[in-house]
Order: sequence, then C-alpha cells, then structure tokens
Amino acid sequence: KSQVGFSGTLEAFLTSLKTDKKAMPYKTAPEVIAAFNSVLKKIEPKLKTMFSVNPKTSFEIRQTEKFREASASAEYIPGTPDGKRPGIFYTPIPDATKYNVTNGFESLFLHEAIPGHHYQISLQQENTNIPKFMRFGWFGAYGEGWAHYTETLGPELGLYTDPYQKMGYLSDQMLRAVRLVVDTGIHGGTMSREEAIKYYLSNISDSEEGATAAIERYMAIPGQALGYKIGSLKIAELRAKYEKQLGNKFNLAKFHDEVLSQGCLPLDVLERKMELWGKKQ
Repeated sequence: KSQVGFSGTLEAFLTSLKTDKKAMPYKTAPEVIAAFNSVLKKIEPKLKTMFSVNPKTSFEIRQTEKFREASASAEYIPGTPDGKRPGIFYTPIPDATKYNVTNGFESLFLHEAIPGHHYQISLQQENTNIPKFMRFGWFGAYGEGWAHYTETLGPELGLYTDPYQKMGYLSDQMLRAVRLVVDTGIHGGTMSREEAIKYYLSNISDSEEGATAAIERYMAIPGQALGYKIGSLKIAELRAKYEKQLGNKFNLAKFHDEVLSQGCLPLDVLERKMELWGKKQ
C-alpha cells in the first residue's frame, strides 16, 4: 500500500485497485499473452536450480476461446501422454484493458502452468513405471496443494518484485484463507449461501458476480477449496522439516523431484514416502 503511495485504509486501497490504471497495464489480448510468456522467460534459469527432472511434454499459453470466455476461469488443460498435444494454460481475456494483475498474474502462472499443474501432471503422465490408475489419477489435496505451494516459490524465482504483482499474490493467498472459512462453514452447516457471499466480498476485492460464482462452486464441490490449503501446508511443512533435519545435505531440486516422482498421492502416503527419502539422504 505504501509502495504505491496510497494513504487511505486497507479497505479503500482494495477498492482503489479495481480502477487503478497501473494495475491494468494492457491494451490488447496478445499483450497479456506476451506478459505471461515473459514470466516464463524470467523464471526459466531459476527452475534449473529447483528441479532436475523436467517434463518432456511441451507447453503453450493461449487465450480462452471466445465461445466460452465469458464464463471461464484461467485453467490448465493437460497434454496427451504421447506428447502430440501440449499442456495448455488458458486465460480468458474478454477485455484486455480491464485485465487486472492484482487478481493474481505471476502467482496464477506459477499455479496453473509452470512449475504448478504442468510440471506435476506431465511428469505423472509420462511416468510409465507406475500403473495407469496412478498415471491418470487425481487427489485434490495433492494436485491443488502442489500448485498452491508453487505460488510461494515466487520470490525464489525472482517474481513479486512489482508491488501490483505482489498484491496479486497476496490476494490469491487471501482467497485461499477465505475459502477455508466458507467451504467448512457451508458444509459444516454454520454458514448460508448469502452469508458466505457477504463474507467473501468483505475480505476480497471482487465483483458480486465473481463472488457468487465462487461460492456456488464451493457449494457444489465439498472440501475442494479446503484441499488446496491442506495440501500446500503439508508440502511446505515437509520442506521445512527436511531443510532443518538435513542441513547442508538438503537439496531443493531433489526434494521437489521426490515429491513429484510418483504422481498424486494421499498426503499420509506422501509423508511416509518423504520420510524414506529423508533417511536415504
């Protein structure tokens, strides 16, 4: 807030970001796609120190098709195991002049694309040493947990140096915190749809339409929003544990490679797997 020279309250600051021209620097859809490509270029050299096993599946960034753009979210569509179709990060750009980076931009790329879903899903599909139910299976707490954890790697990858991009990351973190409350509140029977929408809007800079769409998604998929946070907290906890336990024997690339080496696992199984890995180190 102080970095961008805003002197009002936090609430007023969040409101101001919806119309701040510096938060919406793009004029055309190709500019937005180019900006995402520049994020990839920026992190590529650092990725080599964080991963020693990289997916063979190619990767592309595309604008969401016009016929579904109005109601779509940014998303990752996996490539095919034979490599004929790339993994694709789709982002809807209905109006490039209103594309606001404080809704998550660099953090969004890390989560949906690289090293989030593209790395995790591609490495899993490419691993012919595991049975098909593991190559193509999905556990939300692990898969979304990994993608959410990769957002926290931003500073190590040289991102979030711009205050608007940092705000995008913090907004994404706040979104996940709010999700924990509304997901457990709705399905624990202590929060109504209307209360959840009101709570969401009082903590996040979003439109009423955006809030309603989000809350109805959490209503329809119990525990999904909870899974993101549970998974990311577990992976971060394991990293901190082995950094401390192994000291100078800890290698971040080896840790990440091991987390991703067998595809989606229940978190208890992942924990046992990493325990064996820790002993080997």
